[in-house]
Amino acid sequence: MHYLLTYDVVSDYVTRRVPLRAAHIGLARAAVARGDLVLGGALGSPPDAVALLFQGESPAAAEAFAREDPYVQAGLVTSWRVREWTTVVGKDAAVALPDVL
Repeated sequence: MHYLLTYDVVSDYVTRRVPLRAAHIGLARAAVARGDLVLGGALGSPPDAVALLFQGESPAAAEAFAREDPYVQAGLVTSWRVREWTTVVGKDAAVALPDVL
């Protein structure tokens, strides 16, 4: 299954993230290396949200990531949530649809 972790962030997120960025990216790269995190990045220009796509049997890896994330711990993230995402199209979709519907 796929799980989408989304963050709402403070208005000065880009500036405030600078001293925490290396630790955040390190956490993300470790999650990628474990096979938990598929993609992640900021939304908008300037960013006003973040989306991270996780894969696994449960939302546990995404939830743990959020709790451990320096951005969350430092208050750059105003709210976060994890939602199950039933992916059905694309080579990495979690649910295979029949060729003919």
